[in-house]
Amino acid sequence: MKIHHLRNATFVIESETHHLLIDPMLSDKGALPPFARLRHKARRNPTVSLPESAPQVLANVTTCLISHSQKFGLKGLQHTDHLDEAGASFLRENRIPVVCRRQDEAFLKKEGIYVETPLDYWQPKGFRGGAITAVPAQHGHGWVHHVMANGAGFYLKLPGEPSIYIAGDTVFTKEVARALAELKPDIAVVAAGSASLDVGGPILMTLDEILAFVKAAPGKVVANHLEALNHCPITRGQLKEALATSGLMSNTFIPDDGETLAFV
Repeated sequence: MKIHHLRNATFVIESETHHLLIDPMLSDKGALPPFARLRHKARRNPTVSLPESAPQVLANVTTCLISHSQKFGLKGLQHTDHLDEAGASFLRENRIPVVCRRQDEAFLKKEGIYVETPLDYWQPKGFRGGAITAVPAQHGHGWVHHVMANGAGFYLKLPGEPSIYIAGDTVFTKEVARALAELKPDIAVVAAGSASLDVGGPILMTLDEILAFVKAAPGKVVANHLEALNHCPITRGQLKEALATSGLMSNTFIPDDGETLAFV
């Protein structure tokens, strides 16, 4: 298995016959407004361009997994850092089949996206000769997660490949701990930017939670959702330092944009 990290939470899982695109945010640098204006510097998003390798990687995509996209079915509340208009256009134009949580199915279909497989939490479904399971993802601490687009993580097992759990936009919950303990993924992907908005608490894992996630993971960990959005303050350097101090760097990968990781 290869993981082609593009930017933020957007990456492609390459297996022998499948190329799975995760959460396509494909806009040009600065095409979207800031996601926070007071707590963080009001820079337009994404704050970095897609890597030069992106067109070649995207040309091979066969399926897309979308962890979350909307709240209350309103386009104005769409989480464009996981599905922006450029990403939606790519899916429509190429008729890419999409896997999502069932709560996002109607919204995505209304956007003209081909939803092949809607998932219910903790109910495995056959997928590309293997299986996929949706795991609840709580997008924030305290009251703020009630107004966020809570979504799903995905546990994926393809024939002859390492198992992988993509936690999605979530804080460290009992459901996330359950996925790590019961599903025992060979690879776990964590959104590590510690994002927050202008109000409320963190909407992703804090640094302490990220360290707890890495400690609980039974296999390797890949950290993404870094250095691409104005409301994600943790840098790759800060995360590496914290992991090294805790003795957790040996099995943790923090890919640069455009980097490809290979796992066997």
